[in-house]
Amino acid sequence: MAVFTPVTLDDISQWIKQFPLGAPRAIKGIASGIENSNFFITTESGEYVLTIFENLTFLQLPFYLHLMRHLAERGIPAPAPVANANGELVTALHGKPAAIVTKLEGSSQMAPQAVHCAAVGAMQAKMHLAARDFPLQQRNLRGLDWWNETTPQVLPFLSDSNAHLLRVEMHYQDAFAACTPYQVLPRGPVHADLFRNNVMFVGTRLSGFFDFYFAGCDSWLFDVAITVNDWCIDQDTGALDTARVRALLDAYHRVRPFDAAERVVWPGMLRGAALRFWLSRLYDLYLPRTAEMLTPHDPTHFERILRERVATPAPALF
Repeated sequence: MAVFTPVTLDDISQWIKQFPLGAPRAIKGIASGIENSNFFITTESGEYVLTIFENLTFLQLPFYLHLMRHLAERGIPAPAPVANANGELVTALHGKPAAIVTKLEGSSQMAPQAVHCAAVGAMQAKMHLAARDFPLQQRNLRGLDWWNETTPQVLPFLSDSNAHLLRVEMHYQDAFAACTPYQVLPRGPVHADLFRNNVMFVGTRLSGFFDFYFAGCDSWLFDVAITVNDWCIDQDTGALDTARVRALLDAYHRVRPFDAAERVVWPGMLRGAALRFWLSRLYDLYLPRTAEMLTPHDPTHFERILRERVATPAPALF
């Protein structure tokens, strides 16, 4: 989250009347994240999150918002989008698509232990199963096609060593995506950005998943790999923490058992998940957009994770 498009209380005083939320009382920009403009808003009826979408279009947004509603209706603690008087989930604000969703309780757990990782793994499996009958389809917009489009854009900025790593890993991932086990992986809607700051806890109780705006249809295992690469690592080295990895994977497996193909591709999937975020952080650093509140994430973190995944055998999936 970030603020690319400033919004004041006066700006929304008339606009918000289309929603059954009462008059606005306060608005505050949210600085974390990198894609959209986000605000906490307080109205006569409670607290909500307002998002102005800087890249996603009116045509793309129904996938994300209806997915959140679909999951919330099936017991997944996801933010519920608020419809206006015409039943619309997306309306224009400052000429851009905007939406309001419910605010989750709790706070992010930035120093997770095994108990937190187990809760995330179990809920992620439930989320994947709950989305199986979601009727809308949209590919993961930050998947392999985007990696291939973005690589030549960031290569000129890299050291020889990092440029070599990126070229070699892209060659590996292109071949990996063509292999038979990868092609038969279970698939469906995935969150695709389930980092620590996108999950809420009250104590050790998981109280919500949010920021679904990188979601898309992809392999469920890719979603798990993204999550493991953030929740289950030593922050300084990028190495996997065996106890936390085991807690997350075992909890997921008890809800939605992994299959034989997933076991085969697990090491390559961890590499791909690291590559995806290394690339996006390189892009945000070297080809930034102007924002009122934005601090680009350090690409070195995921470069380190990728090198670690290439060099060190992955723990068994099950």
